[in-house]
Amino acid sequence: MWPIRETRRRARRILGPATAALVFGYFLIHAFVGDYGILAWRQLHQRVAGAEATLLRAEAIRARLEGRVRLLRSESLDPDMLDERARIEAGLAHPDDVVILLPVPVPDRGRDDDE
Repeated sequence: MWPIRETRRRARRILGPATAALVFGYFLIHAFVGDYGILAWRQLHQRVAGAEATLLRAEAIRARLEGRVRLLRSESLDPDMLDERARIEAGLAHPDDVVILLPVPVPDRGRDDDE
């Protein structure tokens, strides 16, 4: 009978700390893996960083498009942009078109040829 009593007494001594260790382990695991744990926080942080990068790209595209629209406004109409849009709308432009800009001779206004 003595070994059975000793075993029960030791089991009672160990039961409290073992239960506490299991409860602590449960909360520790959920602190890392749970819905609001450290790993979930890191994934959310990565998603936010990706969304911010997407926002920056979208803002850059928007700024570029706003610049092109500004060139088509009547206050500051750019002839090259008007020609490009007219060709696209008329169906005369092709994505593989190559445009070669030739230098335009500028008349010398500093001297008079009539002298």
